[in-house]
Amino acid sequence: MSAEQHTITAGEYIVHHLTQWTSGPRTGVVDFGIVDIDSLFFSVLLGVIACYVLWRVAKNMTSGKPGRLQAAVEFLVEFVDEQARGIVRNAKSREFVAPLAFISFVWIVMMNLMDLLPVDLLPRLWQTAGAATGHDPEHMYLRVVPTADLSIALGMSITILLLSLYYGIKIKGIGGWVHELFTAPFGNHFLLWPLNFAMQLLEYLAKTLSHGMRLFGNLYAEEILFMIIALMGAAGLSSLTGWALFFGNIAAGLAWSIFSLLVIVLQGFIFMMLTLVYIGQAHDHH
Repeated sequence: MSAEQHTITAGEYIVHHLTQWTSGPRTGVVDFGIVDIDSLFFSVLLGVIACYVLWRVAKNMTSGKPGRLQAAVEFLVEFVDEQARGIVRNAKSREFVAPLAFISFVWIVMMNLMDLLPVDLLPRLWQTAGAATGHDPEHMYLRVVPTADLSIALGMSITILLLSLYYGIKIKGIGGWVHELFTAPFGNHFLLWPLNFAMQLLEYLAKTLSHGMRLFGNLYAEEILFMIIALMGAAGLSSLTGWALFFGNIAAGLAWSIFSLLVIVLQGFIFMMLTLVYIGQAHDHH
């Protein structure tokens, strides 16, 4: 929905942009049978592009003077491997965990970068294509930033939780893992077992929610601010006396885009580091 259409309010404009393209109508806050098609499409597409680019770099890697892309990838690989060595002590586990952390960083950064596209660009193209095929553009929704979708962010954090549980059981054995579940952090007295168990569950829940919601919250806020800046430009164009708003929109959009580059990379880095930390903690004995 374009901000230049004066038949809708600013609130309706934002609500339209925050509405997902889903596999069916939502009936509540949580609908486990409903799929956010747009988030799934863009996350898979960007994941495939990331893997393809990395494959091309690996295929064309030279031992001589590397190109800029190869040098950047090599630097990132070495950096992630160094972090993994300091956090995940098990060399066998690092064979999987280090590449996982690396690709999660690249993938999240690419998904976050979608936030720098003009707010109305892809949704307007989507609506135009829909109108050309006889669909009602007013009810065609498209969100292009997968990490601003809570289902994607929590899905990734839940995956890390499951990997942490897997490595905890693999390293300690099922008996050792269950023993730790009931005896840490307060001790092995049987009266403390319920408290220990409750604290362990709370820790797993808190880490998983904070891991995913930190990523979601930052990108969701970025998305809202870009919409507000777009509305400033629309207000400026709608009136001869509003040119200050229009040029203010350009300046604010440029400033926020530059700042967003830091947030985009930082959120990928934080998610990557917490992935290493949580899986590394699963290897520790208490």
